[in-house]
Amino acid sequence: MNILEKFFKICEFRITEGSEYCWSCFGDDAYCLDSWSGDQNGHSFTVIFDKKTQTVYELQAHDYANNRAYRWFDPMYRKAFFDEAQNKGTDSNEAWDDLSYVELDVLDDFFEKMQAIYDRRPYDTRVQVPVEFSDEELLTYMKMAHDRDITFNQFVEDAIRTMIKEMDSDLDGFDSRIKKWKTKM
Repeated sequence: MNILEKFFKICEFRITEGSEYCWSCFGDDAYCLDSWSGDQNGHSFTVIFDKKTQTVYELQAHDYANNRAYRWFDPMYRKAFFDEAQNKGTDSNEAWDDLSYVELDVLDDFFEKMQAIYDRRPYDTRVQVPVEFSDEELLTYMKMAHDRDITFNQFVEDAIRTMIKEMDSDLDGFDSRIKKWKTKM
């Protein structure tokens, strides 16, 4: 199923607004469609796509009930958006009233959150992070997770959290600490 089709199916083809996309970062044929629940404590969804090629540049999900906003970009066009935002002097991360977007890298993560928001049910607010390992690394890390009696996902999540804490504590020595941390694994 393509991205536009999935977007329309989740919002049950309820489109409430549409307009030409006013920025130039996605080209001359960029168009924006919105689906709003009609409720200030409800939700709205936005898709920005190319009218000719059907390329989806950006998706947005706004959960007004929980004061959360999510966004996904086609990686090939993300930089163009942020470059234009910088040139315009706008806060490219603000969704509304000083609330920042949570940017999602995994398209399925976006659609899972969008569906839950549409259904008005609880959802996982954590962000899925794509990771790649060689077969050898994967086996090593799975064994380490087993030795610690935790799931592989928990092992990866713990490693990512540790690296974020390390990076936040001292950016200058971060590279050397990564090499040291990898040898301990």
